[in-house]
Amino acid sequence: MKAVSLLYHDAVKGNDFDASGFSGAGAAVYKLEVSELKRHFEAIAASGADRPSTIYDFLDNPKQDHVPLFLTFDDGGNSAALYIADFLDTFGWTGHFFITASRIGTPAFVDERQIRELKAKGHIIGSHSWSHPTRMAHCDWNEMVDEWRKSVSLLSDIVGEDVTVASVPGGYFSNKVAQAASNCGIRALFTSEPIKKAYYTDKCLVLGRYTLLRGMSPRVSVGFASSKTSSHQIRQYLDWNAKKAAKAIGGRHYVAIRELLLKK
Repeated sequence: MKAVSLLYHDAVKGNDFDASGFSGAGAAVYKLEVSELKRHFEAIAASGADRPSTIYDFLDNPKQDHVPLFLTFDDGGNSAALYIADFLDTFGWTGHFFITASRIGTPAFVDERQIRELKAKGHIIGSHSWSHPTRMAHCDWNEMVDEWRKSVSLLSDIVGEDVTVASVPGGYFSNKVAQAASNCGIRALFTSEPIKKAYYTDKCLVLGRYTLLRGMSPRVSVGFASSKTSSHQIRQYLDWNAKKAAKAIGGRHYVAIRELLLKK
């Protein structure tokens, strides 16, 4: 099975990076300027790429005759409700919004009313864990289960139905992370690995994603959205594997070193 998934985070005006989602230099690199995000969507729409689909359509019919495209948004920053949903609605597209449950209703994040409004517009609400652990794959089993179970329970209560999709925070994925998600009733789990291949771990479908960063041109989104192999996809795959090696070497110090370099 194959699918193409794009990973966005927040949209902010100018350099007001702390207005939506997590604060800090590490989070800022993932936040597109509001008009920048709109240009990305316009480029995808004009490219002839397949109309973005929903993960539930794929789960119900995985043997499709084309490679589906999914648009996903991590963290649960309030720009999901303030800007992103309106842009998606302009094109008639569905987004997948993955919410860090413990941050709901706190400054710069969506509140319960906004989550229900996103759901009422037809967008998909999913879990981005309870507390957004920096290194999810290094949590012990009970911690992983607790992160998924608590977040899914709260989000399900808010939207009035079972929340069964999620994305991994921080980019630290392992099969155990997916097994814990499956244990909590999550049917589909999006990672940050830039691949099209989709596969099952226990009863959970695992899907990769191509990550958009601030300053990337709309052409990059178009390249990532291609059902065929593009140069943009290849480049990010190579970069991601180099970063994976750096994480393995740096261990728990990797995140601190990265944050320090970004501040400089």
